[in-house]
Amino acid sequence: MKKLTTLLFFLLTIGLSFAQDYPKELTVSQDESGNYKTIQEAVMAVRDYSDVLVNIYIKKGVYKEKLVIPAQKIRIRLVGEDKENTIITYDDYSGKGAINTYTSHSVLVQGNDFIAENLTFENSAGPVGQAVALHVAADRVIIKNCKIIGNQDTLFPSADTSRQYYVDCYIEGTTDFIFGAATVVFERCHIHSKKNSYITAASTTENQKYGFVFFNCKLTADPTFKKVYLGRPWRPFAKTVFIDTEMGDHILPQGWSVWNKNENHKQTYYAEYGSFGLGFSKDQRIDWSHQLTKKELKKYTLENIFSGERNWLPKAK
Repeated sequence: MKKLTTLLFFLLTIGLSFAQDYPKELTVSQDESGNYKTIQEAVMAVRDYSDVLVNIYIKKGVYKEKLVIPAQKIRIRLVGEDKENTIITYDDYSGKGAINTYTSHSVLVQGNDFIAENLTFENSAGPVGQAVALHVAADRVIIKNCKIIGNQDTLFPSADTSRQYYVDCYIEGTTDFIFGAATVVFERCHIHSKKNSYITAASTTENQKYGFVFFNCKLTADPTFKKVYLGRPWRPFAKTVFIDTEMGDHILPQGWSVWNKNENHKQTYYAEYGSFGLGFSKDQRIDWSHQLTKKELKKYTLENIFSGERNWLPKAK
């Protein structure tokens, strides 16, 4: 009996020691005042398949890292000290060695239930072709009060099984700089074009009810650019909707474009409701786009957009 008690005590002690190895909060700082000097080290220190949200606080600095949040690192929240001065950056691009669009990311998120706040995600490669700043394949992702900066292909919400919510973010780029197959809501985001080109390039699949949905956003451009399209369909069945969005005079009257003269657009769903500003010209919009009715608008709620096998209702705290 004494031996059994001793064994149980030993096992309990081991269990407690393992539990203590996985804190719920970590700090990253380049001046050695935190737990780690790189964000990647902090991410890898989080317990695989954590059953609690783990906060990683990142102090001001420029972190040149090709950061990956692996699939087993779920429930991670990255919190920057402030978005202007807490920057995650890298400079890969398609054509750099064996790098392609899918591997050009500065940050890749594969772990579900990921949150990021008060950060800048940057691809600093410059105007050299496809160069992703933030590539998100995970499900149930919230990006709040962040800057996502690049040129072509800046933001890649990639997986058709992924649901993502961007709120109060600034996103800039040149061509197709918001592209992919995920179901995504952008709320109160500032979308800035740096070239006469295309903002979105959705590749929504046939089975998805929603693709990219923009609520109460603002579209701007550098003053020299006056020929920007809202989007073009990377794949058939692409879906993109702008609701109550302010559009600058850089947006072309026709609004939307075909993809390289193919017929993807014949199966797309491109729509608007309540667009305003110099870039909105209802009567000149291309004939295969739509203006939502009030009845159709009622379908565009977070509950409907993010419903699925596991209902998810994100909240911007």
